[in-house]
Amino acid sequence: ENTIKILERARHGLATADIVVFPELANSGYVVSEDLIAQTAQPRHGPYTEALTTVAAEQGGLIASGYCERDGDDFYNSVVLVGPGGPLLNYRKLHLFDAEKDHFTAGDKLPVVNTEFGTIGVCICYDLRFIEVMRILALQGADLVLAPAAWVAGFDAGVPAEGLTRQAEGAIAQANLNQVAVVAVSQVSSAASAGFRMLGGSLALDAFGDVVCGPLSRDEEDSG
Repeated sequence: ENTIKILERARHGLATADIVVFPELANSGYVVSEDLIAQTAQPRHGPYTEALTTVAAEQGGLIASGYCERDGDDFYNSVVLVGPGGPLLNYRKLHLFDAEKDHFTAGDKLPVVNTEFGTIGVCICYDLRFIEVMRILALQGADLVLAPAAWVAGFDAGVPAEGLTRQAEGAIAQANLNQVAVVAVSQVSSAASAGFRMLGGSLALDAFGDVVCGPLSRDEEDSG
């Protein structure tokens, strides 16, 4: 059911945009339960990636989505970027957050890919807390960094009721310092799972760190 919703939103998004980005672990919801991870995980070239590719081929453009990846006996918190011809890039989260470390295997690469829309790199949520991630992507020539996320409360003494979260402020600073455009898309509170409070607040930044879209809703599904 969740995958069907994602595919519908991807079709709608590609009608007006060249790239559609979904949050971290979008197809499964944010899961850190061993049983749920095993139930929802798929191989890189599995049904979920194939379905995204079909939509990209129908509509034109690119789709990036977080998903729970299985590779043999290992599970990864991953993002796949697909185009009309199939997967262009698959990234496995380097910096695992909290209980993720108990169930996922960390990735070991920060890939970029050249596309008709520029050179694209990917990171995931907690990766943004480590400034070398964005710097490495920039040094590899990234024009745009896609950052699917499940931003949660907990790092800060308080979270503002509206406007930018601290996570978003950190992305703004790094976009400016590295002169790289950033699209960060977070799970919202209505999609909360695993006992975490999701903060939403997705946004798009240009390479000067100026906000060109967002912050979007904290609580409900939104698009921009």
